[in-house]
Amino acid sequence: MEENVDQKRQLWLTRVEPYEGESISHFLGRFRREKGNKFSAPSGLGDVAGLGAVLARWEKFYFNPFPTHQELEALATLVEVEADRLREMLPPPGVGMKHSPIRLCCRCYAESPCHQIEWQFKVTVGCASHKLRLLSKCPVCEKPFPIPALWVEGHCPRCFTPFAEMAKYQKHY
Repeated sequence: MEENVDQKRQLWLTRVEPYEGESISHFLGRFRREKGNKFSAPSGLGDVAGLGAVLARWEKFYFNPFPTHQELEALATLVEVEADRLREMLPPPGVGMKHSPIRLCCRCYAESPCHQIEWQFKVTVGCASHKLRLLSKCPVCEKPFPIPALWVEGHCPRCFTPFAEMAKYQKHY
């Protein structure tokens, strides 16, 4: 562990502040891309954290086995975010996850540009805040949304429609 901390000091990683309700996938993608961090793949960040390929699974919402406190502590040391805060980016105990499709409330995204962990819960049918059904693909070109770790600019990767503009296509429930 001490070796990893020394490695971090040598890397001069830039801290990224988590958004409220943000999913671990979205946070890890933002952290990897932050100026000064520049990890092209989750495996690079996982190697520096001493976690190996586990971060690639977390970015795709695969939490079996569930992240241990030790794993969260190792990541917390590297990204300078408390382990308990990282734990909030994961599903609560007993809540199943939808690995695909990736789902999005565009109104929420317009208010806070991040993927919310609750959108991927199996029990979630829509956005509780806006009473809107979640989108699982671009309503303009119908391309499914990529994993949130890959959301760089907040728009469809095929037709470039901004996520916030897609809100007009969401239906009430």
